[in-house]
Amino acid sequence: MSDTVPFSVSASAAARIREIIAAQPEPEGLALRVAVLAGGCNGFQYQFKLERDQAADDVVIERDGARVFVDTTSLDLLENAELEFVDKLMGAHFTVTNPNAASSCGCGTSFSLA
Repeated sequence: MSDTVPFSVSASAAARIREIIAAQPEPEGLALRVAVLAGGCNGFQYQFKLERDQAADDVVIERDGARVFVDTTSLDLLENAELEFVDKLMGAHFTVTNPNAASSCGCGTSFSLA
């Protein structure tokens, strides 16, 4: 991973990504794709899915044995953000701490820009 990548993965997110991938029937080559899509209740929404194929414009972020793919368009909207995994009484989920988000929904999966 280059030091100039503006998106980071927390230790808790890396650990959970490794656990999820290890539980898959064919874990070899899998990574978590983080993307930002138009939609959601605030204008943009985060998408998290397992993928094996890296696209030509993907940035690959590695931490503690976990790999994350982010396309360059999404990376622009994730500048200085961090992927985290939270496990609280109300549920466990991936979330993005995004300083670019002016507002977000209660579940943390959609956001708007200022």
